[in-house]
Amino acid sequence: MSTTTVNIPMDADLKQQFEAFCTDMGMTMTTAFTVFAKKAVREYRIPFEISGDIPNEETIAAIQEVQQMKADPTLGKTYTDVDQMMEELLADV
Repeated sequence: MSTTTVNIPMDADLKQQFEAFCTDMGMTMTTAFTVFAKKAVREYRIPFEISGDIPNEETIAAIQEVQQMKADPTLGKTYTDVDQMMEELLADV
């Protein structure tokens, strides 16, 4: 099996921390990246969860508002008919 070199630009502090982590795990950075690549190809997916940023304060407030509205039906109005909902929404314009 032939090998090739891959260059990965990385923040210097992150590289140092990752090298220390790999050493603690008993492997090199090359081994860690190879393990990742083999697992990703074998499973045809990123082999760990990738999540977005933590919601900001405005988003958290909106989520809490919706949760309150769901818990207390007097805080919001529900519809079973889309046409009725649109009629009421457009009447306010």
